[in-house]
Amino acid sequence: MSLRLYLVRRLALMVFVLIGIVVVTFFIVRVVPSDPAQLYLGARSRAGQVEEVRRQLGLDRSLVVQFGGYVGDLLTGDWGESLRTRHSVLEDILHFLPASLELIISAMIVAIIVGVSLGALSAYRKGGLIDHGSRIVAIAGVSLPAFFLALLLQVIFFRVLGWFPVATQIDPVVAQTHPVTHVTGMLVVDAFITGNFVAFADALWHLVLPTLALAAYPAGLIMRMTRSAMLEALETDYIKMARAMGVRQRFIVLKYALKNSLAPVLTVIGLMFAYSLVGTFFVELIFAWPGLGTYATMSILSLDYPAIMGVTIVVAFMYVFANLIVDLLIAWLDPRVVLS
Repeated sequence: MSLRLYLVRRLALMVFVLIGIVVVTFFIVRVVPSDPAQLYLGARSRAGQVEEVRRQLGLDRSLVVQFGGYVGDLLTGDWGESLRTRHSVLEDILHFLPASLELIISAMIVAIIVGVSLGALSAYRKGGLIDHGSRIVAIAGVSLPAFFLALLLQVIFFRVLGWFPVATQIDPVVAQTHPVTHVTGMLVVDAFITGNFVAFADALWHLVLPTLALAAYPAGLIMRMTRSAMLEALETDYIKMARAMGVRQRFIVLKYALKNSLAPVLTVIGLMFAYSLVGTFFVELIFAWPGLGTYATMSILSLDYPAIMGVTIVVAFMYVFANLIVDLLIAWLDPRVVLS
């Protein structure tokens, strides 16, 4: 099978997965015992007003008809109106998503650098002090829940040491004196590309603690996978042949073993990116981060089903897309995946 056919097959599977998620999520949200029309109008609404809103929202029709109408609107870019914010769901998602992406991308960068580096070093120094220390760090990162680690970081680095801010994306004073021009919606990126280095430094300082809280679990898992894959690679025949020929151990580890260990590590990285999409919900709430996680949590608490559906579809798409990219990278690194 060629790489092009492999891509077509993966895209077809991606479409079917998304369709299944839309169907399941729609019907699960609709059977939740709540009245969206009542939530839309508020507690003091009258029965006649509730019935009118139910008719306007199409809630008086059968679930099958509602689903058909929802899919049609979804394909045309109409994702409905949030019952809580009274804004378009798609506009709300596009407003909150960049802040979440900023946090997730920064956390994944930290996780990949720390995880791969310590994992490779641990395999290189197997049985040594670095190996044991790295394994302890990995176990701690995997064991500690993100929300607990976030609270712990706030207590240590804000309350005790006073090194980092406790919450939000940027200091309100800095936001007033050095306003950031909106370009991508990611505060750190926008401040940097517009030359607003005062806001850039402050936003970057605010990003440190939530990034560490979100990166701990992926870093620990990537570290353990890298170590395991490299130890397995170091026992292969071609590595033994390279050692017999006098090739330096450091060159063997970095050039041969690490490269041939990337396939399983990339799989874990893809899964960890998807995990971070959900893990960021708790971190955003604790750090008052104005991202998609905060928006989704408030929507769930208020039973705002159009917003819940919208967030679910976006997260599902990003999850499937991230796994597609990882599969393509693995197929590029190892052509046997395409041929199998």
